[in-house]
Amino acid sequence: MQTVSTQMKATVLMRQPGRVQEIVGALRRGGRDRLQVISDFDRTLSRSSYNGMPCPSSHNILDNSKIISEDCRKELKALFHHYYPIEIDPHRTVKEKLPHMVEWWTRAHNLLCKQKIQKCQIAQVVKESNAMLRDGYKVFFNTLYQNNIPLFIFSAGIGDVLEEIIRQVKMFHPNIHIVSNYMDFDENGFLQGFKGQLIHTYNKNSSVCENSSYFQQLQGKTNILLLGDTMGDLTMADGVPGVENILKIGFLNDKVEEQREHYMDSYDIVLEKDETLEVVNRLLQHILHQGDWVEMQGS
Repeated sequence: MQTVSTQMKATVLMRQPGRVQEIVGALRRGGRDRLQVISDFDRTLSRSSYNGMPCPSSHNILDNSKIISEDCRKELKALFHHYYPIEIDPHRTVKEKLPHMVEWWTRAHNLLCKQKIQKCQIAQVVKESNAMLRDGYKVFFNTLYQNNIPLFIFSAGIGDVLEEIIRQVKMFHPNIHIVSNYMDFDENGFLQGFKGQLIHTYNKNSSVCENSSYFQQLQGKTNILLLGDTMGDLTMADGVPGVENILKIGFLNDKVEEQREHYMDSYDIVLEKDETLEVVNRLLQHILHQGDWVEMQGS
């Protein structure tokens, strides 16, 4: 697994800068005691690209590995080319996309289950991959841990893989809680299915029942910093009781021109083609009274 420290200038877009300042002010007044962070993983905490080449998602890490047969890889790629345009189509409603997403994830998981994947292979597959977390990830994970701020990672990816990515960079702190598609291995350690309810791009909300008990334990954490990269990520905080203030930050990684307006209408702050957590880290420092956040509106 590679880690890099190159910096890219962020393009920061805000439809309503005044409203953003109000929310940031409220988060700052609430401080660490009221704050929790809810984040997607793939292409949100992990990089979308490096040196112009796409970085793998947690699904891609498996798809591209040598433990997957060539035939399976081709089939998974065909599924991606069919379903991904549907996932990001700005002209289709979420309701229209839902059955397609369920179909995509189910078919992909069924293909993986035929591959005789062993639990013991996951760590090596991650190690050999080009997975990268966004620049600034150490500051991000350590700031949250040191200030006792819960980090809820809500991912439609593969939980075992993304957890291993975080472990291998030694950032899997006790304040992290993950809800994702976790693999179910048989008594011989072979993949036989996936545990619990299927999580895809457009059901990341309170309908995935595991969340409710977790959020109940966080009474008083009514201020939320939400990080995502798709329209489906906007509902990740739906299971949180008594939300007072929520700041939604969206990473716009793909089809920038076509999706910009949609993202600006949906997220409070949009980070366009930014492979760092710089803006998020500066916001956290400001909320925690450890530094100033300068409003940056991209040109």
